[in-house]
Amino acid sequence: QVQLVESGGGLVQSGGSLRLSCAASGRAFIRSAMAWFRQAPGKEREFVAASSWEGGIIQYADSVKGRFTISRDNAKNTVYLQMNSLRPEDTAVYYCAAGPLSSQPNDFSAWGQGTQVTVSS
Repeated sequence: QVQLVESGGGLVQSGGSLRLSCAASGRAFIRSAMAWFRQAPGKEREFVAASSWEGGIIQYADSVKGRFTISRDNAKNTVYLQMNSLRPEDTAVYYCAAGPLSSQPNDFSAWGQGTQVTVSS
């Protein structure tokens, strides 16, 4: 069973940057796509970005294109989310997930505990 642990969240001013990390353990990480989702208070969990196992296929939500970058280091079993030009509307709990290459939360069964990102205006 794969276990995922996110880190790197925090409080940042609008226009700032943060880098989230998600460390994975377990055999399920091997050959799995990895994705980032986020959930703001009172809202549904929404797709942010996804990467195929070898990184050849990358997907982003329109709201983060050009500002966020997903990458992965398979030797370290870690996926990253570099977030630049952050906006107050990016405030949410960010989750990583392992599974198929998909933008639908219901397609994923392996989730991290989440890390809070707060962007002040």
